[in-house]
Amino acid sequence: MAGIKRSAEISIIGEDSDLLSIKPLGAGQEVGRSCLIVQYKNKTIMLDCGIHPGRHGVEALPYTDIVAEDQIDLLLISHFHLDHCGALPWFLERTSFKGRVFMTHATKAIYRWLLADYVKVSNISTDQMLYTEKDLEKSMTKIETIHFHQEKEVNGIKFWCYNAGHVLGAAMFMIEIAGVKILYTGDFSRQEDRHLMAAEIPSVKPDVLIIESTYGVHIHEKREIREKRFTSTIHDIVNRGGRCLIPVFALGRAQELLLILDEYWSNHPELHDIPIYYASSLAKKCMAVYQTYVSAMNERIRNQIAISNPFIFKHISNLKGIDHFDDIGPCVVMASPGMMQSGLSRELFEKWCTDSKNGVVIAGYCVEGTLAKEVMSEPEEVLSMAGQKLARKLSVDYISFSAHTDYEQTSEFIRMLKPPHIILVHGEQNEMMRLKTALVREYQENPEISITVHTPRNCEEVQLYFRGEKMAKVMGNLAVEKFEDEQHLSGILIKRGFSYHIVDPSDLSAYTNLKTSTVMQRQILPFSLPFNVLHTALAQLTPNVKSLTVQNKRALKVFDSVEIVEEDNSVVVEWTASNGDDMYADAVVTVILQIDSSSAALETVKCLGDSGNKLEPEDSLIKFLHDMYGEDHVVRSTSGKLVTVTVDGKIASIDIKGQKINCDNELLKNQLASILKRHSLCNI
Repeated sequence: MAGIKRSAEISIIGEDSDLLSIKPLGAGQEVGRSCLIVQYKNKTIMLDCGIHPGRHGVEALPYTDIVAEDQIDLLLISHFHLDHCGALPWFLERTSFKGRVFMTHATKAIYRWLLADYVKVSNISTDQMLYTEKDLEKSMTKIETIHFHQEKEVNGIKFWCYNAGHVLGAAMFMIEIAGVKILYTGDFSRQEDRHLMAAEIPSVKPDVLIIESTYGVHIHEKREIREKRFTSTIHDIVNRGGRCLIPVFALGRAQELLLILDEYWSNHPELHDIPIYYASSLAKKCMAVYQTYVSAMNERIRNQIAISNPFIFKHISNLKGIDHFDDIGPCVVMASPGMMQSGLSRELFEKWCTDSKNGVVIAGYCVEGTLAKEVMSEPEEVLSMAGQKLARKLSVDYISFSAHTDYEQTSEFIRMLKPPHIILVHGEQNEMMRLKTALVREYQENPEISITVHTPRNCEEVQLYFRGEKMAKVMGNLAVEKFEDEQHLSGILIKRGFSYHIVDPSDLSAYTNLKTSTVMQRQILPFSLPFNVLHTALAQLTPNVKSLTVQNKRALKVFDSVEIVEEDNSVVVEWTASNGDDMYADAVVTVILQIDSSSAALETVKCLGDSGNKLEPEDSLIKFLHDMYGEDHVVRSTSGKLVTVTVDGKIASIDIKGQKINCDNELLKNQLASILKRHSLCNI
C-alpha cells in the first residue's frame, strides 16, 4: 500500500509502525539542493544536503524547516557537488542537528577545498552568506568516512555504499532498517569514461529505489562521437582566431575533459602554440587529491599510473585568476563555475561574448535560473553581473559530458534490481514525468514484475507500508530442549535493535548487560489479638498453614511462601516478590487487617490520586511559501500586508509587516515562525 500526501506537520513514526516515509526537502521535481528525509521504525535518515545553484542565500537551502533536525540519526552525503553537499556546513553548525555524518574518503578530501572556493567566489553580500570558512573548518571534525562495501551501523540503522561512477568518490548508499532495504543512487553513471569506472550493480535487491531522473528519457551520444564533436568544435573556434571558454566545475567532469584535450593536442602538432588553461585556484590541490585516490578510478588509469601519471598534463597550464591571464590571442580556457553564476567563467564570458570569433562550449547539465542554461537558447543579449546588457555574438555549443544516467542506463539498472517501489528525484518536472510514463509502460504488460513509480514534489511525503513478520530466536539453555508445535515456552524476551531473542533468566547476563536479582517484600501490620486467632483465621483461607519459630518468635508459613512473625502489637509479613507470591501475600494481608479491625478501631490511609526581526523583501517570502506549500495554498491579500496559508484544512494568517502569525494549530504556527525567522535572520 502506498500514497503521497502534502503535509505541514512534523510526523514522528513510532518504532512499532509499519509506515516508511520518504520526503524530498529538495530535488523534488527539480534539479538542485538534493536533500531527502527517510523515516522508518522511529529512525530518521537525511540523504544529501545541497544548495540550489540558481538561487542565493536562504532561498538556495533545502526545506529543512519541516523536520526536527535534532531527531535525525544519520546524514549520508553521496558526493562532493554543491547541489548535494553545499548546505552541509550550515546544517552542521547552524541547526540543532546532533546525529552522525558519513561520506567516502575522497568526497571528504574534495569537499573541504570545493566549499572553501564556493565561499570565496560567491557573488553575494556578506549578510546573505549561509556560512563562513570557520564554519566549514568546524564541520570537517564532525564528518566520518566510510569505505566502499564497508558495513556500518548507527542506532540500529545498517548502511554500506557502492561506487556510483559520476565523480571521484561518488557513492550509492544501501540502507537497511528492520529488514527493509532502501537504495539511494545520488548522481550515478553506468558508463565507464576515461578515468572513472561505471556504477556498480548492488548484489542486494532493494525494496525501495530512490533514483535520479536528470535526463529523463534522453539517450546520450556514444562516448567516441561525443569526444570527436567536442574536440572538433574547439579546433574550429581556435582556428578562426577565437577564444574558447569551457565552463566547468573545478572537480568532476573537468578532469575528464582535461584528459581528452591533452591527448588531442598531443596528436595535433599544429595546435601546440595555442595554450590551454585550467583556470581554478583549486587546480593543484585538486590534482593532488586525484593522484592520491587513483585506486578509486578505473583499470585504465590504474595501469597507466604505473608508467606515468596521466594527470600531469603536457599541454595544459594552471591559471590562478584573471589577473594572471595574458589575453593576447586564440586559447582554450576551462574555468569554474560550470553554470557561470559568478567567478572566472562568468568574467571571461562577459569579456568574450561580444566577439563572433569566440565560442563557449557547455559541457555539463545546466540548472534553470543560471546563465549557462540561458545562453543555451542563444539569446541576442545577456545581462552582465553589473546589470548591463551585452550583445551575445560568440558561438554556443552544448556537448554534454554530464556523468548522469540516460534512459537506457536507468532502465537497465532498474531491470537488474526489480525494486517494488521507485522514487524519482533530481529531475525537472517534465523530464521526470516522461521517465515515469516510460517506466510504467515498460512494466505494465509484465505480470511477473510489479513496480510502482512515485514522483513527489518538494515537501510531499511518499508513504509505503512494510508488514514484516516478527520472529524471536530461542537462545542458551532454552534451546537445549527440543520443543513440539503448540508447546508453551517461558523465558525473557530480549529486543536488540530489530532482533528478538528468548532466553532463560539464568542466561540473561550472557546475552545482555543485565543481571537477575531477588526482591524481598516486607510489611509490618498492627495486630493486637492473640497470635492463635490469626492461625485460625488463616486456616479458613487455606489448609497450607504451618507453625514455626523465627529467632525465638512465633511464626506462620502460608502457601509455602508468605512468612508471618509475631511482634509486640504487630506482625511482620515477608515474601519473595513474584506474580504468584504477591497475590498470596495480598490475600494474607487482607485477612490480618479484617480480623484486627473487627476488635479495634484502625486508622485508614487514603491514597489521593489525581490524577522576531527585519524581513527579506515580501516578494521573496511569498515565492518561498509558494515553493514550499504550492501556489494554491498561499493567498496574499489585496493590500499585500496579509498572507493566508492553508494546509490540510489548517489555516494560518501572517502579518508580514508586524511578523505576527495567527493560527490555532501549533505545529503549523511554529513551522511558519521558523520560516519567518530564517528569512529575516540570515545575517551571520
